[in-house]
Amino acid sequence: MPKRTHLHPADLHGISRMTFDAVIGLIDLVEAMHRNAAGAPDQAAEARPDGVRGRVYDRVRRVTRMVGGGLDALLGRLGVLCVGLPSSPEREAVLAVLNGVLGDHLEASGNPEAIPMRLRRAGQPLRLEREALAQAVAHPDGRLLVLVHGLCMNDLQWNRQGHDHGAALERDLGMTALYLHYNSGRHISSNGRDFAETLEALVAAWPVPVDELAILGFSMGGLLARSAWHYGVAAGHAWPGKLRKLVFIATPHGGSPLERAGHWLDLTLGASRYTEPLARLGQGRSAGITDLRHASLLDEDWQGRDRFKTDDPPSFLPLPEGVACYAMAATTGSREGDFKDRWLGDGLVPLASALGRHEDPARALRFPEARQWIGCSMNHLDLLCRPEAYAILRLWLGED
Repeated sequence: MPKRTHLHPADLHGISRMTFDAVIGLIDLVEAMHRNAAGAPDQAAEARPDGVRGRVYDRVRRVTRMVGGGLDALLGRLGVLCVGLPSSPEREAVLAVLNGVLGDHLEASGNPEAIPMRLRRAGQPLRLEREALAQAVAHPDGRLLVLVHGLCMNDLQWNRQGHDHGAALERDLGMTALYLHYNSGRHISSNGRDFAETLEALVAAWPVPVDELAILGFSMGGLLARSAWHYGVAAGHAWPGKLRKLVFIATPHGGSPLERAGHWLDLTLGASRYTEPLARLGQGRSAGITDLRHASLLDEDWQGRDRFKTDDPPSFLPLPEGVACYAMAATTGSREGDFKDRWLGDGLVPLASALGRHEDPARALRFPEARQWIGCSMNHLDLLCRPEAYAILRLWLGED
């Protein structure tokens, strides 16, 4: 097998494109700060393209684009020659973070670093064709388990400290585990729609009849699964009829306090013309991140709106009917109900958010008590590897 590499020629192409995009953005930022500090309105003579200042900035932008375009064409040819090179886990991790933070921009700009959605097994992409799946999976089972990773992560990171929930459940329960790999910086609804299409293709091409489908969603992955269910049902797909269980691990059903804090900072910086250009730095974060503010799962939650200014609550999407839904949460506190539990949760997701609780009863998800579990003295990532967490998953997915 060829050696797995940390850097591909396509990475040089992608990094180069991002660098020149960043330079153009920086030029725009400096020009805006220059204009605002001088007290010149947007349409002042100095700021217009025919003004001295405008001509200087435009010339710098043109030169930057010319140099960037030449280098982009050269590196693009090199990348085509090396398609399919094996990738190291370290490279995969870096790409996952990059996509989580800037994934929507990478996709919109055609950057080769953008991760395409696909199902993988042992880090290898699966072709959703019957013969290809029969060759890739030695003993396909009629019970499928699909694992969906979180923001800034990839499918290889289900393996933590030598434990992989998917591999362990496949060993202990006989299910066939498949892993979704996707660009977590895209809108959750965009990924949800594509995930629904992917599941439909999987069920249709699976080498044996699919009797049962279960989804295990970690963090953002759980929101993706809820969105996929909505779009799968709306499209009349067959796979929702196969879905029996949906397990959410540390999923922020009520949104993320960290993103709400970032939104507050955007508004604060944008309140003054002197700091408004600095707000653009924070507004470089991806659509996937801003969707986490209030857990926006549908297209109508963001289409036609400025996601950095709008703070309206998203559409309410209840849990799927006829599907056994489970919620696993963690708190860094030593017991449920202490200060860490209420305010910090697992360090990223508050306990109430992970359990679908809401101050408005009409927006609560209402998981049955028997299908909730809280791990104390655990952080967000501990839920991927702690033995007591796996024991609960095995119990939930193994019960009739």
